[in-house]
Amino acid sequence: MSAKSLRKYIILAVVVVVFLIANPLWILSEGEQAVVTRFGKIVDVQTQPGLKIKMPFVDSVTRYSSKILSWDGDPQRIPTKENQFIYVDPTSRWVISDPALFYETVNTTSTAQLRLDDILDSTIRTVISENSLNEAVRNSNRINTMQVVEEVSSVENMEDAERLKSLTLSNVQQETIYKGREVLSKQMLENASSYTKQYGITLVDIIIRQIRYSDDLTESVYQRMIKERNQIAEAYRSYGRGQKAEWEGKTKSEQQSILSSAYAESERIKGIADAQATRIYADAYNQDPEFFELWRTLESYRKTIPGMSKILTTDLPYFNVMYNK
Repeated sequence: MSAKSLRKYIILAVVVVVFLIANPLWILSEGEQAVVTRFGKIVDVQTQPGLKIKMPFVDSVTRYSSKILSWDGDPQRIPTKENQFIYVDPTSRWVISDPALFYETVNTTSTAQLRLDDILDSTIRTVISENSLNEAVRNSNRINTMQVVEEVSSVENMEDAERLKSLTLSNVQQETIYKGREVLSKQMLENASSYTKQYGITLVDIIIRQIRYSDDLTESVYQRMIKERNQIAEAYRSYGRGQKAEWEGKTKSEQQSILSSAYAESERIKGIADAQATRIYADAYNQDPEFFELWRTLESYRKTIPGMSKILTTDLPYFNVMYNK
């Protein structure tokens, strides 16, 4: 090999080594987008995956995700239009729609999250405080068309069941809403999007994951629920008192009927017995009137004289049997 050929190979090897050290080739993966800067100035924006070329030593590549990202806010205590406090737990999805603008304004995803904290927290607080509690917690007026019917059991007939259902029927008319929770979420999205566009960020949605009542509002709700259940309990008690009075009336009527029947039967038996006794007395008297008179008088003495503490005289017809020779 001649010196000239050797020199060519050496130069070629040096060029290859320098090319590899400079690393002008780079790969943009699926789900990524990148901003290429030269001396701090944006010279290219790449959004399609594949093998890319950059200017060695002077170009820098900043990668961002092109996927939908999430923002999770902390639950915050917010007053509603009626000055009733609720805890709102929101979440949101967003994407980097303009990598160049994103690079120029916030530069990093962590900084973007801080900006979103300020924008979304403020927007959510503003929308919630401008609307009533019902607008925030409800999404339709369907509750006003619902009737809660208590299941009843242990009743004698369908008439009583229907009566008890009418007593326990709950038909509380709630306040009519005009927006609802979904509309408020869309309003939050619209208001916040006007601020995030300047950072190259597009919001996909804002969702209220949970709304929790504050302690004082929770107590108010519990008291209303207790009142409603007490009304239903009173309806059951009223129905029970009515059933009790009805059964007591039936029992008393049956008792009077039984007593009347028994009294009539006893009087009939007494009448028969008295007639039989009279007949026996008459038969006995007819057989020996003097002995019958003596026996009746002695029986009378046996019953009355032991109860007499003092007898002043016996010169009475009553004592003739004792002294009549």
